[in-house]
Amino acid sequence: MGMGVSGGEEGARYGPSLMPGGTPEAYEYIKDIVVKIAAQVNDGPCVTYIGEGGAGNFVKMVHNGIEYGDMQLISEAYDVLKSVGGLTNKELARTFSEWNKGELESFLIEITADIFRVKDDKGEGELVDKILDKTGMKGTGKWTVQQAAELSVAAPTIACSLDSRFLSGLKEEREAAAEVFRKAGVGDILITKEVDKEQLINDVRKALYASKICSYAQGMNIIRAKSIEKGWNLNLGEISRIWKGGCIIRAVFLDRIKAAYDRNPKLASLLIDPEFAKEMVERQESWRRVVSLAISVGISTPGMSSSLAYFDSYRRSRLPANLLQAQRDYFGAHTYERIDASGSFHTEWSKIAKLQAKF
Repeated sequence: MGMGVSGGEEGARYGPSLMPGGTPEAYEYIKDIVVKIAAQVNDGPCVTYIGEGGAGNFVKMVHNGIEYGDMQLISEAYDVLKSVGGLTNKELARTFSEWNKGELESFLIEITADIFRVKDDKGEGELVDKILDKTGMKGTGKWTVQQAAELSVAAPTIACSLDSRFLSGLKEEREAAAEVFRKAGVGDILITKEVDKEQLINDVRKALYASKICSYAQGMNIIRAKSIEKGWNLNLGEISRIWKGGCIIRAVFLDRIKAAYDRNPKLASLLIDPEFAKEMVERQESWRRVVSLAISVGISTPGMSSSLAYFDSYRRSRLPANLLQAQRDYFGAHTYERIDASGSFHTEWSKIAKLQAKF
């Protein structure tokens, strides 16, 4: 059997989240061992039998994809607060510590607060400011995005986090581009805006939370789609439970994700769970303010922006895809469906357009 493991160094010492997959019979041979070595939370060990075949490693892969999205969103929150709000590292540490007492409570928020406090032992100031802005990766985020594409599952928050890592790797190109655009009259920040610091902190907190819901929703949808394809019958609520401890994306709101899938195991998306839907609506005004502010000053927030676009697309009953399908039929005779009749249709668009243009 195969088993996904998450937790890093701390998980190795104090217990990781374990995601075993294979035959149920094989799992029984190792069950007593993994139950004891897994991280322990209030409702049990952070391990469960995931499913047949490669289900365990697949779930671990998507866990990492969600992690990519989560980390990207946090870095964007940091950029907006620092570059627009002018927060110092001391203020950032205090802000993230406060956030870790509420709905954003999680391992990644906790360690982010710690990072802002660490002094540079080779010079003045904090170490975070001396770290090269060039991100590494191991490949699981890329595999998650590839699987999303193969399964026809929209995962823009996770995909843009991967793109952002690719762009970060172009450090020399970005430095050269910055010089070109500086000479053309475009600096790092387009305009300086006066902002209410406390209002900005509150807005960014809400935008971050709403975007995180989108990232988790996309990851769960990938797992759900693969489960259907393979006939794994995966329990999304139980998967959420074993991520509550030991792993990198452990967060307090995983309890609520589990509750959502317990209420409705066939839930199409976390976005339409009544509780999460209510929270998204309550936070959307702040979310839109943050994205609009970032765009106006020239700061890229691909994670928050794509999450908002994902939310807006998903909540609308009609999208402009009708025009796209008409274009496909025009140049490739791909046909289209109508809203007022069943079946497939094709139109000789060019001929009709030319005839009608005469009248």
